[in-house]
Formats: sequence, C-alpha cells, structure tokens
Amino acid sequence: MRLVSLFALAVAAAPVAALPARQAAPAAPAQAEGSPFVMEEAMIPMRDGTKLHTVILRPRDQKGPLPILFSRTPYGASARAPQSVPASWAALARDGYVFVSQDMRGRFQSEGGPFTLSTEIKTGKNAVDESTDAYDSIDWLVKNVKPNNGRVGMWGVSYPGFTAAVALARPHPALKAVSPQAAWTDYWKNDDLHRWGAMRLTYASDWVNSLQADKTNAGIDLYDRYDTYEWFLKAGSPADIEEKYFKGRVPRYREMIEHPDYDEFWKKQVWSDTLKRTTVPTLNVAGYWDQEDPWGSWQIFYKQRENDPDKLALMVAGPWNHGSWRSPGNALGRVPFGVDSGTQFMEQVEAPFFAYWLHGKGTKPDYALKSFQSGSWQWRTYSQWPLAGAARRSLFLHADGSVSFQAPAAGEGCREYISDPANPVPFRPRPMSATYATPDWRWWETEDQRFVEYRPDVLSYVSAPLDGDLTVTGAITASLMAATSGTDSDFVVKLIDVFPEDYEKPPTALGAYAKGMNGYQLPIAMEVRRGRYLQSLEKATPLVPNQVTDWSIPLRDHDHVFKKGHRIMVQIQSSWFPMIDRNPQTFVPNIYKAKPGDYQKATQKVCAGSAIMLPVVGN
Repeated sequence: MRLVSLFALAVAAAPVAALPARQAAPAAPAQAEGSPFVMEEAMIPMRDGTKLHTVILRPRDQKGPLPILFSRTPYGASARAPQSVPASWAALARDGYVFVSQDMRGRFQSEGGPFTLSTEIKTGKNAVDESTDAYDSIDWLVKNVKPNNGRVGMWGVSYPGFTAAVALARPHPALKAVSPQAAWTDYWKNDDLHRWGAMRLTYASDWVNSLQADKTNAGIDLYDRYDTYEWFLKAGSPADIEEKYFKGRVPRYREMIEHPDYDEFWKKQVWSDTLKRTTVPTLNVAGYWDQEDPWGSWQIFYKQRENDPDKLALMVAGPWNHGSWRSPGNALGRVPFGVDSGTQFMEQVEAPFFAYWLHGKGTKPDYALKSFQSGSWQWRTYSQWPLAGAARRSLFLHADGSVSFQAPAAGEGCREYISDPANPVPFRPRPMSATYATPDWRWWETEDQRFVEYRPDVLSYVSAPLDGDLTVTGAITASLMAATSGTDSDFVVKLIDVFPEDYEKPPTALGAYAKGMNGYQLPIAMEVRRGRYLQSLEKATPLVPNQVTDWSIPLRDHDHVFKKGHRIMVQIQSSWFPMIDRNPQTFVPNIYKAKPGDYQKATQKVCAGSAIMLPVVGN
C-alpha cells in the first residue's frame, strides 16, 4: 500500500456537518519559474478545528473554470510545483484540472494525530474520521479555489486510493467522480495487514512502522543482517518483535498482536459496509499481480454493484503490480509483452472517465470490466462481471504429481511432506532485502517459482503441455483435501503458468542463463489459508490431527490465457516466510504470542479430491 511519489494522489469522503465559519484563503500563488503550474498552499480547517496542509496546483495557462482533482495522502504533499507535467498526469492535464493534494491529519505538515490507520466510519454528532475530513476539504475547495466549475474528482493509488474510496461512504454533493486504485476494504481478510487472518509480517514490520513511528516516514531501523529472512527467523514471534524493537511506538502493530481473530476491532473498520446506493461514478482499478492491495478494489466494485441501478461502478484490471498502471506497463516483471498497457489505461480509460463526469465531454463509460488480459496481452471489455458464460471446471491434483481435468481414480491416495517452522519456505529468493530497499519487492508475485520447486516441503503438480489455449476468466478457488499431524497449520496454494522449454533462445551473457524464460514458472494466483480459522473467522479452533479436511482457499479474480504448449502447475506448501508469519503448527490461543517450544514440525498430507476450480471460457 505504500506508493510514494512526489505527487501521490489520494482521496477520502465524509458526512454532512457544519464547517467552521471562518475559512482561511489560500496562500499567495507561488510563481515557480518554468513550471506549468502555479502553486498555492492552504491550511484547510476541519469541523473539529484541525487544519490540514493542502497543496493546490493550477495550470499556469488556465483560462476559465476547471474541475478539481483531489488526492489525500499520508506520504507528504509536495512542497514545490513540478518543473514539468508528470507523465502519469499527462492525459488528464490535456483536459485541464486543478490538481490538489493534502496531507492527512497527523502526517507531515497537517495538524492532528497521532496517525492511527483507522478506516472506521464513525457515527455521532461530533464524529471525525477520514470521510469527514474529505467532505470538509471538498466543501472548502469548491468555495475557495476560484475559478472552478463546481465538480470535484478524487483519485489515488494505495493509501490515497483508500482515501478516495472512503469518500463514497458519505459523498459531498460536489464529488462527481472517484477512482480508487489499489484501495482496500478489510484489514483482516486481505491486502496490507493480513491474508485471511495470517499476518503479513514483513509488510506490517516495514509499512506500519514507517507510518506510525514518525510523522514523516522515518521508521524504526530493524535489520542488522543482509538477509531479512534470517533476521525475521532469529527475531522470533510477532510479539517478540514488538517487545524487542517496537516497544509501543507502532500502535497498529501491537493492535494486530492483541486482536489475532476477526473481532469487532477489525469488523468496525470495514468501511465499505456503509456503502448504500451507488450515486457517484467510480472507476475501480486493480492489478492482478499487485503485491500489496490486490483484493480491495474488487470488493468495492462488488459492493457498489449490489445497488447500482445506473451502472456507475466500473472495474479496470491488468497485469500490473502495485501502481504500475501509472507507468508504460509493458512488462510483467521479467516477462515483457510489448504493449504499453499502463499508458493505454491512462489515455484511453482514466482520462475519458474523468473528462465525461467532470468536464461533460465524450460519452458515458458503458462496461462492467475492462481487463488487459494476461497471456493474450490484449484488452477485453466485459459488459457484465462475473461472466455468465464461464464454466466452472475442476483441475484435480493427482497422487502421481500430475494435474488434469480428469477426476481421481478410486483409491487414489495422498502425497505428504514435513513442514518445519525452523526452516520455512521463503516467499522470494534469498538473500532478501527489506520491503522497500530494492525493486525486488515490487515484482515478487511474478518470481520464477523454480527457486522452491525442489524443496522437500513443497509439492508440485504439473499438467501435460496444453494442446490449445485455455482461457481462465473470473474468480479462482482452491479446495484442498488436506491433513496435518499438528493442531494448527497453514496451506499455501499457487497456480502457475509453466512456459515451454524452448520459449526463447537461451541467453549466454554472464548470469543471464539462470534468468532465462525457458521453463519459467509464472505464478498466476497465490494465497494462504490458516487452519485455525477454517471453522470460524471470529474464534480460532484447533485442528484435529491427521483428519482430512476441506480447505477452501479463495484465489481472487483473474483473466489469463494459458497458451498452447504451456503447462499448468500447482504448488502446495505450508509456509511463505517472512511475508506471512510462521504458524507454530501447535495450537495456541494467540498465535502471535507463540513461545519457542510451540514451533513444531508437522507432517502435511494433500489427498485425492483436491482441486483448483477454474472459470474456463470457450473451452
């Protein structure tokens, strides 16, 4: 969720309430030499008297009233006007907007705080939350930033994507269009802090640390080892890390430890539950390979579509990592596909969306989903989502290590492996950098999975080469018939596209051979499920040792073509470290407070009947 740039575009919304009577005018325009913008700064008062630092960029050649594009960010609004139009604004700037960015309360130059990361929509006469701050800011902007045409759009990626989205809970009348990009709705179920109740350990340690330990992103230094995998392994449980390093300076991290289950603390922060009839046109955007927030924008779209008689909620997705649609977007990690899908999104989807709703130009967008389909590397437009014509087909995992659409034979057995918390499966190749230290983090979900294929604690199942293209469009789920000798366990499922052995001419440059694309194992969908929550998300319960249980594992929405000659692989493992905290494999009431003696080896079994459910189109 940390997309930091000089002009991060963020957003939020709010309930109706009286604003302070006295409203400070913007500071005198700053005449930055050579900039296409004239910059002003203002401290906008909120309903509780807190003032938020806001940067206003007007086009230097502005001739008349323009709409406002507003972003709210915890990463710092710019202190100067850019010397040129940022590439990710170019298509929008041609239509003309006043660009506004704002520091959220408790961050950088804004008053208030401490910064809590709360997403709760509060109630009551004097309630103040991110939605009220958005509402009050929009009200001030339309009254004080002159000339404007009375229309405001909100947008942003990552945290700014959330602040744009949450404005939909109680939108200001002037809010006419919103684009939440890589937003989120539920801290516990998915995205930044957890994956179905399993802590995202590295991300909580780095991202939450950067936001709460200091007002300006200067977090607590943690790592004294080159390989952060080794650091986390030596550091112990999440509670140990809190006690040794954070010591209460990162409140959200401590809250995660004290609230391991899906209790009211987490449920009250599911802000999207407050959405009712969809009245504001919304362009939701997600990356199929978003390593931070792959889930939330889809959930906003689904929630909006429940009550959307005017079909104002739209979805756009593509083969992008976190925010890479704001770049040319012509490669999926190490997989080049030669189409500038990000540029096309900005020019042909995003700009026309805002132009129609904020300028009144062009035609009304009319689709449910625009998807840049991976594998075919082409744009697809779907009038409805999910697709009515997709057939649910079960791809079965067989005891001989194969996968096929053929059901298992009678008496087909299980495969097993030993999962050892002292030697967990790494989520990316070692040595591992810290989250933001290198570009490796950005594309880890596209990493060639051969780096773990031959570990004894990873089961691989692979198909024969496909005799034709296989198009998978929709929600993918896994159903594992699995057992553990322990009383708690994780299972991780990966659906992988295996490239042909002769995909390209073998590279010969020093070090290039190991990074070649021949036989490349490209993950398409990956997810973890924690055993203690199979029966209930709200109350953890131990597993029965050696009892085969149906593990249902959601693998999210996708749109991918497995090409002819490729093979389909499924990998199963029980750790994904340190992206996900280690499961001790012994049930303890609070998993984050597990003691060293609780971490025990366990024998894991994956049995006949295990399958991946694929929404197959045209096959």
